[in-house]
Amino acid sequence: MAPGRRLGFDKPVRRTYFITGTDTGVGKTVLAALWVRYLRRRGGQAAALKPVGSGGRADARLLRAAMDGALPLAEINPWHFRAPLAPRLAARRERKSLHRAEVAAGIRAAQKKFDVLLVEGAGGLLSPLGEDFNSRDLIAALGATPVIVAPNRLGVVNHVLLALEALPRRAAAAARVVLMSPASTDAAGRANAGLLAEETRARVFVLPWLGEAVSLAGALRQARVRRVLAALG
Repeated sequence: MAPGRRLGFDKPVRRTYFITGTDTGVGKTVLAALWVRYLRRRGGQAAALKPVGSGGRADARLLRAAMDGALPLAEINPWHFRAPLAPRLAARRERKSLHRAEVAAGIRAAQKKFDVLLVEGAGGLLSPLGEDFNSRDLIAALGATPVIVAPNRLGVVNHVLLALEALPRRAAAAARVVLMSPASTDAAGRANAGLLAEETRARVFVLPWLGEAVSLAGALRQARVRRVLAALG
């Protein structure tokens, strides 16, 4: 890559994408890890954070591995609470409280360091993260482009449309939707992307089945995966 060029642009362009989902466990971390690894392998100044988390820290560790340890765990996941509950409740169990202003300030500091910043939320779009905010609030505060991750199965169209409806209008218009495919795709799975494209202005992508234990290197060898990641930005 020629000096001064990053991610296909003549000048570095700072962009923030907020990866949220229709629920917990839908594949947000897998997407974030694949995407940040792909960008960095192309020479991009990119990072992925999961600022708020509860329960185990496997998600944050996967992001750290995807970046080859470029950031310490404390920077990737600065607000972590032990109980496997919504972060607001997990924080209260530790007699702590978390507020939008401090989390947004921490993310803004990271925005200044990277051309592309991927921010992963915890749980679904409206799941409470702190005393006064959820992922939707952070998307608005950061001016981030939302990326909604959802399982590619029957019923997902309704779930995605509800998430888009909950976003601020400008954010919804810029949103991306990533459907994560199961091991075998049925008729609904084959039709969901097209139906969503009819119903919304969001750009819709489908990632293939990546296996129970995802190998980042193995997934990135798939041309279809690389095409999705290239088109997301």
